[in-house]
Amino acid sequence: MGEDVDTSGGQGSGRSPDTGSPVDLASEAEPDETNGSDREVSIKVRGVTKQFGPTVAVNDVSFEVRRGEVVGFLGPNGSGKTTTMRLITSFYTPDRGRILIHGVDNQQRDVETRRMIGYLPENNPLYGDMLVHEYLYFVASVRGLSRKEGRANIDQAVEETGIAEIYNQPVNQCSKGYKQRVGIAGAVLHRPEILIMDEPTEGLDPNQRVPVRELIRTMGSQRTVLLSTHVLQEVEETCDRLLIISRGRIVADGTVDQLRTQAHSDRYVDLEVEGDDVETALAEIPLIDSVRRLTPIEGRQRFVLAVAEEGDVRPDLFRLAKRRGWIIWELHREAARLSDLFHSLTADSQE
Repeated sequence: MGEDVDTSGGQGSGRSPDTGSPVDLASEAEPDETNGSDREVSIKVRGVTKQFGPTVAVNDVSFEVRRGEVVGFLGPNGSGKTTTMRLITSFYTPDRGRILIHGVDNQQRDVETRRMIGYLPENNPLYGDMLVHEYLYFVASVRGLSRKEGRANIDQAVEETGIAEIYNQPVNQCSKGYKQRVGIAGAVLHRPEILIMDEPTEGLDPNQRVPVRELIRTMGSQRTVLLSTHVLQEVEETCDRLLIISRGRIVADGTVDQLRTQAHSDRYVDLEVEGDDVETALAEIPLIDSVRRLTPIEGRQRFVLAVAEEGDVRPDLFRLAKRRGWIIWELHREAARLSDLFHSLTADSQE
C-alpha cells in the first residue's frame, strides 16, 4: 500500500540528546502558522531532532520546501534521510522541534496532515498477489474514497503514471520499473498536494531509471515533491533544489548551480594529447595540483588535471605543447562538479 500507519506512534526515547532529560513537546507547541506566506510553504521543518537510544539520527534539522518545488534530499546511507521523511509523514514523532505541513502542525493534527501527503517509502509496499487494478481499488478503499471518487482518481493516476498496459496484470509479474510506477500511483491516488518518495529509483537498471525520472519531473509540475536519493545524477536531472544531509545535519541547501559554485577549490581540465613524457612534463606546471591518467584512445594519452582555482592553466599547456612538439586533440575546462561538494561534505559520514 502507498502509505502504512505506524500504530506505535514512533515515540522513540522522548529524551533530549543534549541533556538526556524528557522533552516536553506540549510546552514547546505554538499556534498553527496559517497566514498567507506560510501557506506558500508546503513543508516547514524547524529544529527537529530524533534520537533512537544513544543514536541521534536527526540533529536540529531545519529547512523549508515551497509550494511547487521539486527538492532532492541527498546523503549517504545512514545520514538521516529516511528518518527525516518518516518524521514529515508522521510515522515518527520528533523528540524536539516542529514540522508544519501547509502551516498545520503534524503532531497536533496528524490525520489532517497525512491527507495532504502521498508517501512512497523505500521498500515499495505492494501486494504481489493482487492485480494492479485490485491493488489500486484497495488503496482507494483504505483512503476512504467513495466508489465514484475512487474510480475517477484511479483513472487519473493510471494515466499520470503510464500503467494502463499492466492494469490487469498481477503485481508480482510486473517489472521493477512498473512496480515503482504502481507504487507512485497508489501514493497519489487521493490527489495529495505533496508527494514524498524515498529512493524511488533504487534497484532499477539504467533503462528503467530514465522513465521513472521523467515521471518524477511530470509529477513535480502538479505538486510539491521531496525525494531522497544518494544518486547525484538523479537530483541534477529532476530537482529544482537540493538538500544535503550528513550525520543527521543539513550541510548544504541550494539549487544545483548554487551548490556547484561551492565545490572544492580545485578545477578540472581534460587533456588529450600525442607526445613523449607528457605526464612528467605536466607535473612541472605550478598551477597543476594533480594529474590523473585515463585510458588512452587510439594511442593518444588522456588526463584529468586538478588545477588551483586562482589561475587558468590552458595557456601554460599550449606553450608546453608547442615547446615539446605535442599535438593537442582536446583541451577544455570542466564545470564544477556537484560530486566534489557532496564528497567533501559527507566524507566522514558513517555508512
